[in-house]
Amino acid sequence: MPAEKLPIHVVILAGGRGTRFWPRSRTRTPKQLLNIIGKQTMLEQTVARLRPLISPDRIWSVTNSEQAAALKKQLPAASRKRVLTEPIGRNTAAAIALAAIHIRHTAKGDALMAVLPADHFIAQPEKYRSIVAAALSVAREPGRMVVLGIPPSRPETGFGYVERMGEPLDPSGFPVFAVRRFTEKPALGVAQEYVASGNYHWNAGMFFWRVSTFLENLKRHLPQTHAALEKLVDAIGARTYEKKLRAIYPKLENISVDYAILERATQTVRPPQVFVIPAEIGWSDIGSWAAVYELLAKKPAENVFAGSGHALDASGNFLYSPSKFIAAIGVHDLVVVETPDALLICPRGHAQDVAKLVKELESKK
Repeated sequence: MPAEKLPIHVVILAGGRGTRFWPRSRTRTPKQLLNIIGKQTMLEQTVARLRPLISPDRIWSVTNSEQAAALKKQLPAASRKRVLTEPIGRNTAAAIALAAIHIRHTAKGDALMAVLPADHFIAQPEKYRSIVAAALSVAREPGRMVVLGIPPSRPETGFGYVERMGEPLDPSGFPVFAVRRFTEKPALGVAQEYVASGNYHWNAGMFFWRVSTFLENLKRHLPQTHAALEKLVDAIGARTYEKKLRAIYPKLENISVDYAILERATQTVRPPQVFVIPAEIGWSDIGSWAAVYELLAKKPAENVFAGSGHALDASGNFLYSPSKFIAAIGVHDLVVVETPDALLICPRGHAQDVAKLVKELESKK
């Protein structure tokens, strides 16, 4: 392991729209800026989990112009100057690359870099921090990239999977496995095989590497994006930065970091370059109102009221209304979410379809 000390920086990806959480989630106040679980917003919870490990001036966020102002209000003061605003969405590879060149510029050299979603729930933050520290230790080795893998609790078809191979390395107290491959969202039968094998983990989108390791892989696998962003470096901190960013950014490849770099690294590099650490930390991506119900319900078929209310001959409902009393009679397994200008009613089993509804509403303006 290299002996030099490297500063640790965190990049929070915070540009998502959270359309499955309509009507609470809107363009300017998406899921990560809402208190979906608990009193703090998802972003505030993400930052709070990191504070014992990372100083606020090394916590970066990547977002869009519609959300930047609201996002800054929820960050510690020192983190507000680390908010990077994309002029147009270009997926996670570009967002992470934008952050990487800024971190290199700020650190005046190499640094360790953690990339984390803004809107996930983690029930065991202390264990999570220990695993993050372990992942950063593994990523200290030049060329290594690390992903946290969530042990699957069910044959989920909505997540990507990471397949591990071989015996675990153990430099940090947690088992570390080489990654054989990343796989896309599988059909149910394939997902069942994955879970039964014990060699697959959900890909939760949490990554760790040196800035230099990431940029070397970016240059290898996305050379146009790498070259374009390197032209931006001299403008960081200058008046010309925003104009140059707006000119460059639309030309970047629109692709996720999983497809662009991690998958390709497992296919082309030997010895192994990508590693996974199993992370049993009470994780949920909270992907829908149904997932919120599952986290909050303390027993099967319980009615969950986010606000005041009463149920009679009703079960399994999630009922959100902060300003009105809800009376539920004879209804089962519903999601009801009330805001000042909209009301959502759907079966819990159709909660994923809220995103389809939002798409239709947008198409009709």
